[in-house]
Amino acid sequence: MTDRPRLISLDPVAPAPAGLRAATDILRAGGAVAFPTETFYGLAAAALDPASVKRIFALKGRPDSKPLLVLVDSVAMAETVAHVSEPARALMKRYWPGALTLVLPARAIVPADVMAGTRTLGVRVSSHPIAHALVRTLGEPMTAPSANPSGLEPPTTARAVVAYFGDGLDLVLDGGATAGGVPSTVLDMTVDPPTIVRQGAVVVT
Repeated sequence: MTDRPRLISLDPVAPAPAGLRAATDILRAGGAVAFPTETFYGLAAAALDPASVKRIFALKGRPDSKPLLVLVDSVAMAETVAHVSEPARALMKRYWPGALTLVLPARAIVPADVMAGTRTLGVRVSSHPIAHALVRTLGEPMTAPSANPSGLEPPTTARAVVAYFGDGLDLVLDGGATAGGVPSTVLDMTVDPPTIVRQGAVVVT
């Protein structure tokens, strides 16, 4: 064992396919990968694999009562894990890719741990080229909580991720410093009227 995970540097605008494939091979094998988003670094695991999801909760020390949001690469992928209403579809068309997470009724395929018993799922499409390409290469949704132990500051560099987790991760995709700021806005579409759960980077109008 080493005291740090493997690290692959990727161009944040045009990430090399080989690096993305290396990451998705790890994800398909049940591993955990850190990656940059348009705000902070996130923790990826295959969202439909219960054991991988449990690993993310353990890494973060995250309460099992707190759901995980997932990244998808398209509205079509969102529909494989959630029931997408027409109002939700209109918001996706307007704000995706971007920092808007929509909470929707989950499909039965989604592991219970991801939803923390809620039967709802937060989904979004990231506008960061590495995050977007990673989901697309994986071909299925992946988790995307910030890459920090619960209660600590979310990281904007790969170095900070390694400092937090050491060899707890299998791979870190280093896309340089991220913008930081505020996380994604979370909008609950399962209630009427829809309710802002967390006001973040996107102002829904």
